[in-house]
Amino acid sequence: MAAPLFPVNTHRYDPYRTFKFQVLIDGKPVAGLKKMSALKRKTEPIKWRAAGDPSSERILPGATTYEPITLEQGLSHDPVFENWAALVNNIAGDAAMSLKNFRKDIVINVLNLQGKVALSYKVFRAWVSDFQALPDLDAGTTNAVGIQTMTLQHEGWQRDTSVAEPLET
Repeated sequence: MAAPLFPVNTHRYDPYRTFKFQVLIDGKPVAGLKKMSALKRKTEPIKWRAAGDPSSERILPGATTYEPITLEQGLSHDPVFENWAALVNNIAGDAAMSLKNFRKDIVINVLNLQGKVALSYKVFRAWVSDFQALPDLDAGTTNAVGIQTMTLQHEGWQRDTSVAEPLET
């Protein structure tokens, strides 16, 4: 018999949804967050063969890389994206750049349908490598929502195992 998907909520069979999530930057949820790219890592395979053993090749794990994370936020007066992007590259010049504060640890929470944190991941030493302050503006489009985009480089992520499965009622 397979292990239960949800040990605490044994009545639950459906996995968590992807539309209930939050990203915390400086401990505060990002307002109007629409979309986030996947957390993804890749370990490079290294092929190796011992002398005198020409018939078999071994594959060893090499360097691990982490793909950038892209966040999309609806246009609002929340300055979190713009303020963080300015720490990396400030128009006032190099003296205005923050070498101390431009890297941040962020938290990504997956929420259940009741809005309780079900899974949590910490992303380490993230910084803004790409920032789009405004989307293409088009007077002919009547129902479009303006989206800001930010791409984060980072040095890895880890699941916060202290976050337990929430009890659902």
